[in-house]
Amino acid sequence: MSYRPERLAEIIKKEVSDMVRDELKDPRIGFVTITGVEVSTDLRYAKIFFSVLGSEEEARASLEALNRARGYVRSELARRIRLRHAPEISFKLDPSIQRGIRVMELLKDVKERGAAGNDWPG
Repeated sequence: MSYRPERLAEIIKKEVSDMVRDELKDPRIGFVTITGVEVSTDLRYAKIFFSVLGSEEEARASLEALNRARGYVRSELARRIRLRHAPEISFKLDPSIQRGIRVMELLKDVKERGAAGNDWPG
């Protein structure tokens, strides 16, 4: 069976999401959401991006737990997707959620300053 990187990335995202939700029992894995997957063109490597609802410390603990489960996740992917060679996987914390929260905080601050009558210098 032949997969293009984009198609394989979508399949990996779904399967890993299912595994995190239903199978990985490490208590350090908090409210983890798989946000994206990048697969190399030769299909040998996959970066799995995730976000965590919680503190930075909880995010680090989740990253550590996911990295410990890499072997299991990789072997399950090979079995479920029927790949001869499952890609080498790495988990990466997706910073976009934190950036989005920061942007929302900045916009709220700007709105509050405008409502309070504080004009920007200029």
